Amino acid sequence: MQAVVKTPHTEIIIKGDISEKVLTVLMEEYGRAFNVVDDEENEMVNVLESDWYKTVKAKTSPGDIIRIHRENKGLTQSELGNLLGGIPRMYISNMERGHRSISVDVARKLSEIFNVSINKFI
Repeated sequence: MQAVVKTPHTEIIIKGDISEKVLTVLMEEYGRAFNVVDDEENEMVNVLESDWYKTVKAKTSPGDIIRIHRENKGLTQSELGNLLGGIPRMYISNMERGHRSISVDVARKLSEIFNVSINKFI
């Protein structure tokens, strides 16, 4: 069960077994803005085991992983090249587009910069 309250300045979300006393207090306080959602029918799934994830992962190249992590850190290709020890922007661009392979040394540095496994880039 999930209790949800949304007002312009208040948002309360309580998940799990909620006592009747708490539900009554919230209902009295928030009236029609209070909503109870019974989510016991919704089965939780591990996204890493879903068909969707497996399809996306199969289509994601090491170059895509570089680009995703670079953009998430707010780095330009030039800035990433500098962090990698002065690699030119075009080299980074070619790795991201899959036109240049990623050496083990570069993969190791990328894993340190982005704090992820080296396997993502090999």
